[in-house]
Amino acid sequence: MSYIYETHLHTSEASKCGKVSGGDYIQYMIEQGYNGIIVTDHFFNGNSAVPKDLPWNERVAMYVSGYKAAKKAADEYNAGLSPERLEADRFDVFFGIEYNFNGDEYLVYGVDEKWLNANPDLLSKNRYELHDLVSAAGGIMVQAHPYRERWYIDDIVLTPQISDGIEIYNAANGSNMNALGYIYANKLGVPMSAGSDIHFFYDGPKGGMMFERRIDSIEDYVKAFLNREGVPVLLEDGQVKKIEDVAEQTVPRHPHTYSLTIK
Repeated sequence: MSYIYETHLHTSEASKCGKVSGGDYIQYMIEQGYNGIIVTDHFFNGNSAVPKDLPWNERVAMYVSGYKAAKKAADEYNAGLSPERLEADRFDVFFGIEYNFNGDEYLVYGVDEKWLNANPDLLSKNRYELHDLVSAAGGIMVQAHPYRERWYIDDIVLTPQISDGIEIYNAANGSNMNALGYIYANKLGVPMSAGSDIHFFYDGPKGGMMFERRIDSIEDYVKAFLNREGVPVLLEDGQVKKIEDVAEQTVPRHPHTYSLTIK
């Protein structure tokens, strides 16, 4: 049996662009074919819904509220499963962060609310300092949608020295941008990730990571990801396809059009 996890999801509690409360995602994501989600709301230096004038610990509490709402709803769903169904059918919710610098964003896995509260100077850190902090906590940084071209992004910033992985499929990206990310990840030789970057309910294609075993915690996810146990997949019309088998997502049709900076 395979297990599929959404790795890139935003809630309305903490992401200004999020349209769905964390607690409302569970049944929808089960119906879409997922066994779990990682909530990765925009952090305070991104498109955050958290007011800037609150004390740090209050900001953190508001930030994690979307994750906690999703976790509570999943726990309630799991409590209704029989012991025989629990292992196969339970739905898991894990915590993550989407951290922004200058349009280059990172999915941070393996840290938690306690870590955030212990680092009130987090926003003063540069990319390398943040990576050092995350690594010291046992976490990883995966560069999200590295070749994205949008109105709010000035140029493409690539960070090979601090990228523990690359998001090669992002459902909110155009296929050519994803394909450029796929080529980049192969050149770096780092693990590859896929996710939906989901902000609301929709019927289009989605992404995720597929494993041949159940993932039990975010720490387990980090370990499995680094061990390359996961396979980036695309979910569409009830079918699951490996990204590496989808030509339009792996073969660029043209080069990037934004200027490119290596940090």
